[in-house]
Amino acid sequence: MSDQNNANPFSMFMEQSQAWAKALNPALENFTPKGFEKLWPTVPAEVMEAMMGQTFNPGGLDAKTRLLITLAGLTMHGAQAEAQIRMTVRHLVEAGATKQEIAEAIGQVAMFSGIPAMTKAMELAGEVLEDKPEDPQ
Repeated sequence: MSDQNNANPFSMFMEQSQAWAKALNPALENFTPKGFEKLWPTVPAEVMEAMMGQTFNPGGLDAKTRLLITLAGLTMHGAQAEAQIRMTVRHLVEAGATKQEIAEAIGQVAMFSGIPAMTKAMELAGEVLEDKPEDPQ
């Protein structure tokens, strides 16, 4: 029996995918999702409101509310959405959300997503928020 017959199919798939990515573009060998996050800028609040808020949908949800809903949904994905959670929290801060509003959006879905997913999302949000000034209240 060869080693290939005894190999874990997932491990084989990952090795083949990594070899393919390296052949396609050698720089992909060192790619990380956190590196990708740095390429995506924080969108200004006015642009978010125009694209996602009430500018094109008068009387509808504002950008901050849409982003809070997005954060709740991403929380349910847990560790699978780390980059997306950090990016959404950055955009929420830009859209005027308070730390409490962000924490409540994450905590609201704990019953549906589970405590581990909520804890992970809180940790990720904390990474983004640790350098932000406290909410005035």
